[in-house]
This record gives sequence, structure tokens and C-alpha cells, in this order.
Amino acid sequence: MQDPLARLGLKHPLIVASMAGGPSSPELVIASSAAGALGSIGAAYSSPAAITEFVDKVRAGTDRPFAINLFIQHPQPQIDAATVERAVAATAKYRAELDLPAPQFAAPYEEDFDQQFEAVLKAKPAVLSFVFGALPAEYMRTARKSGMLIIGTATTPEEAEALEESGVDAITLQGFEAGGHRGIFDPEAADSEIGLWDLLTRTLPKAKLPLIAAGGIMTAVDIRSVLAMGASAVQMGTAFLATAEAGTSAAYRAALQGTERATRTTRAFSGRFARGIENRFMNELDAAAAMPFPAQNKFTRDIRGASAAKGSADFLSLWAGTGKGELWQGSAADLIEKLFAD
Repeated sequence: MQDPLARLGLKHPLIVASMAGGPSSPELVIASSAAGALGSIGAAYSSPAAITEFVDKVRAGTDRPFAINLFIQHPQPQIDAATVERAVAATAKYRAELDLPAPQFAAPYEEDFDQQFEAVLKAKPAVLSFVFGALPAEYMRTARKSGMLIIGTATTPEEAEALEESGVDAITLQGFEAGGHRGIFDPEAADSEIGLWDLLTRTLPKAKLPLIAAGGIMTAVDIRSVLAMGASAVQMGTAFLATAEAGTSAAYRAALQGTERATRTTRAFSGRFARGIENRFMNELDAAAAMPFPAQNKFTRDIRGASAAKGSADFLSLWAGTGKGELWQGSAADLIEKLFAD
């Protein structure tokens, strides 16, 4: 049976990860897809209008395939007044330092998934990808009718099995090394902390679908290693954060410099586990003061925005994986060529 990924006609078995919130700029998506990889739009935080605008910019720059990534929506958490008061008190000193007013905080905490999904259907990208669960059956049926390739994300063999049963075309296996949000299905669950090597080893024997390896992949050697194990493709994000086209802020870029980046997972910024470079906010905020996802993400948005505006990395979500080495600062196309030179 033909690998469904072959339908995309990619020159290289590479997905440049969707890095919502800035790094996955239209320019990075265009450059990645034009160079023969699959560029990805991180639309999780985007309104339907913003999704449409982003897609229009990408299509104006390339006719190559690209993906749109969404977060599977779970029931909105019920946040009581005491929880909000505790979060406000825990972050008051940071807002004062950043000259921010007291937050005006209320539901809804995220964009409406149904409206985002409709925008994606109208845009009709080559690929719809998602994290945080399986796409419900009615959405899966609709997406299939549109002709989009559907890719889910798993952090455990059990999640991969559930995705396979749901009808996806391929599965991204996200090892514990990966930067950004962990794709764990249950927002309240503990992290299994399975590394990519173990995740591939445990999932490959039963998998009937193409597996995309993600987590700590930085070099051509890394790529060859996971492809030799049996992965059909790789997904890379951190390696592209410092490229010329990435929308990574100046403070974020500065924090990425050097060969060693001390990272760990945290719920501090969004309420869900995510891996990033350790900074003051991550280290000081009491975990008990973090609200559930996505409430915490909305609650800290003003802090992150002000930190970036001041050129400070102290309060930014500096998502990055465990991969070592200096990050490429040239064009994304040149990085892709370098990774697949052999």
C-alpha cells in the first residue's frame, strides 16, 4: 500500500512544525514548502479571519502543499473566583514590573473550534494536523470529504492506537524531547515522559500507518537514524526557530543562542505541559497558581506580549526542544538543503 504521505509530492520527508504564536510566519511556511518540505501554519490561537488571511499570504508565495494545525477542543474548564484571585495575586508583581493593569479575565478562553474548522475546510490545505486528542468522528468524516490528508499527534503507543482507530492518515509520534506543547490527550493527565526512541520502538511493531518522528531531531544524522528505524518522515521545529524567515521575536532569538539550552516542561504559561527554555517566570511561578488550559494561556497572554515588547525573555514562553548545537540563522531553504545534502 502506498504511503499516504507520498500524495504530497514532497522532495524531502520533513514537516516543519507548526509553531503558533509567532515563529511560524507566512514567510517560514512558504520557504519550507517551496524547498520541498511541508510547511505548517500554527492556527491554534487564530480567529477564522486570521486563518484565511494567513492562508492567502502563503498561497500568494507558493503553490506547494502546506498544513494547518489546530488544537482539539475540550470542554471549557470551570474557573471559580478563588482560582482567579490566586492567579492574579501570584502574577501581580510581574504585571507591575511590566507596567500592565490588572487583568480583565473571563470566558471564553480560546477561539471557537467549529469556526476554526470551517475556516480550514474553506482553505482546503493539503494537510490538516492536530494535537491534544483524536478528531471527533463527525469532523473526521467532513475532513475526509474535503480530500485533506489528516495527521494526529501521539505521545504514547496507546494514543497512537486511538488515532489509528479514528481514521487518520498518519501519526506524529511526539517524544518527550520535543519543544512546545505536549500533545497529551487528557489535559489533566500526568506526562508519560516517553522519549522518541522508546516511543518509536514501542509503536512501530503494531502501527499500520506512516509514523512521523518528532522530538530532539536537529541534524542530518538524527534524521537518518529515525528514518532507518522505520519512521516515514520527521517533524522539526526548534531547528527552524532562528532561521531568517521565522517570526521568532528578538528576545526569543537571544535566548536560543549558544549550543546548550536548559529546557524543561511546565504548565506555567498555558496550563498544559509544554517544553521550553527555563526562565524567570517558569522558575518562579508556583505550579499551584496556574489555572487549567486554556484559561492560563489567555491569562498570561498580556504578560508574554509585554515581555516581548520590552525585549525581555523573562516572561516569554520560549518553546524549544532538547536538541543541542547552534541554531541555523540563514534561510530555511538552505537549512533544508543542508539537512538532506546526502
